[in-house]
Amino acid sequence: MGTDPDPGGRSVAAPAMGSFQLEDFAAGWIGGAASVVVGHPLDTVKTRLQAGVGYGNTLSCIRTVYRKESVFGFFKGMSFPLASIAVYNSVVFGVFSNTQRFLSQHQSREPEAGPPHTLSNLLLASMVAGVVSVGLGTPVDLIKIRLQMQTQPFRETNLSLKPRVVALGDRPAYQGPVHCIATIVRTEGLAGLYRGASAMLLRDIPGYCLYFIPYVFVSDWITPEASSDPSPYTVWLAGGTAGAISWGTATPMDVVKSRLQADGVYLNKYKGVLDCISQSYQKDGLKVFFRGITVNAVRGFPMSAAMFLGYELSLRAIRRDHAVTSP
Repeated sequence: MGTDPDPGGRSVAAPAMGSFQLEDFAAGWIGGAASVVVGHPLDTVKTRLQAGVGYGNTLSCIRTVYRKESVFGFFKGMSFPLASIAVYNSVVFGVFSNTQRFLSQHQSREPEAGPPHTLSNLLLASMVAGVVSVGLGTPVDLIKIRLQMQTQPFRETNLSLKPRVVALGDRPAYQGPVHCIATIVRTEGLAGLYRGASAMLLRDIPGYCLYFIPYVFVSDWITPEASSDPSPYTVWLAGGTAGAISWGTATPMDVVKSRLQADGVYLNKYKGVLDCISQSYQKDGLKVFFRGITVNAVRGFPMSAAMFLGYELSLRAIRRDHAVTSP
């Protein structure tokens, strides 16, 4: 969901080249940075709709954020995920590629043969990548959401609960990513950085399956057999389609994750995943779990398209340059 591998496609995942080389980090940062810049404004809207109060529908939320915080309000919390995208993307890409390659070579008598796009291999590799992504992505998402949500005054959230720090008033709880991390560690311990990890695991394992698999099959379906690499248009369309499908279907658990991670800026009202689901359902009904689904699906297309396109093109350029300069 936040990464951008070439899942065993015909383009960049050459079997002879290791996935954890330096160019993976560089290309992963470029693709990931492009996706963050493109998708973060709507991600802020999505988070406010899912975990905030008083924003109404999508257009109302956009107007409210712009009126109260100007255009910069849509980019709150972007610096931390932007800075951490390189490690996040490259590691998840390496895990997915190596897992798929290991599975394909284990099944094939010819180790040098290209990895077949079998559904079972893609499914298992996607699940492994989803598990790994939670370990890396939970703190990133937590900091991002806390920074996005800190402008929501605690008086508007739930007056029946005791605020953690009444003296805060309407002042921001965090002065930036570093201060946010330090505050969470000081008040909640290191485990506090992994608040919402269970919900993220339940979101990302199926989410990655519905991210990588559609990308592979759409890309293969569009790319002619005679072509070794998918065209930029193919990468854009396949990546965007995969992103819209993945983010749209992940919305219910994404709502739970966002609420758990936003919980704690001023208040602590959820004891865990099940308690969050129960309280959310009792207060807002079943529709609450589909809050932000339109934003998720709409934002998923350009964000993932930019991610795959940035990754593919930059990695091809890096490897082409490497091939030219190598003796």
